[in-house]
Amino acid sequence: MISIKEETGDKEQYMELLLIGDEQVDMIMKYLSQGRLFVMKDDEKILAVCVVTDEGNDRLEIKNIAVSPDSQRKGYGKRMLSYIENKFSGSFRSLILGTGDSPLTVPFYEDCGFRRSGVIKNFFIDNYDHPIIEAGVRLCDMICFEKELPDNYGTVSEGITEI
Repeated sequence: MISIKEETGDKEQYMELLLIGDEQVDMIMKYLSQGRLFVMKDDEKILAVCVVTDEGNDRLEIKNIAVSPDSQRKGYGKRMLSYIENKFSGSFRSLILGTGDSPLTVPFYEDCGFRRSGVIKNFFIDNYDHPIIEAGVRLCDMICFEKELPDNYGTVSEGITEI
């Protein structure tokens, strides 16, 4: 049975998986302590993690979402996003996120209903101590996305138990 639980204890125990979503430890540490970390498991196997932060003005930001390598391309990332959307509908007006201009991540977020809302030029060059390459593309600019959340309180995503 797949479940999602908020981790309130030792968030750093998930660092290996968080590094899939954000390649630099010091960047993760900037948001991990103030963020809320959600962990998706199938029994005891960790499938995915997601860190969200309250950015004020009724906006929740996805700072990191990562799926374990052997669980990728099976819909767990979309299920995690759906869970976050449902959990915070009614509490936040919109969900925002930033990602590299990659042929892997941009279509994923667009397929999940996010729309482009801006660009932060040279974000990955200015903030990371090494070049980040994804799908053969060096990431330079951050592409910003936003998705409006429904006003009503959501329900837990189908097939996922909240614990």
